[in-house]
Amino acid sequence: MFETWYYEVVSIDGDYANLKRTDIESDDLKLVARALLPADIYEGCKLRYELMQYYLDQN
Repeated sequence: MFETWYYEVVSIDGDYANLKRTDIESDDLKLVARALLPADIYEGCKLRYELMQYYLDQN
C-alpha cells in the first residue's frame, strides 16, 4: 500500500526547499533537494508526494 502525503513549499534556499506537511498537524519542516522536486516550484505552492515522487498539486 502506498500513501499520499501533501506538502507546502515554505522556503527555497539555493538547491534545497523546506517543505511542511499539510495533511497532518505538524510544525516540522523537511529539507528536500530541489533536484527531487518539480522544476517550477515556488514558495507557497502545494505538492503531492506519492510513489516516491513529488508532483505539483493542482487541487
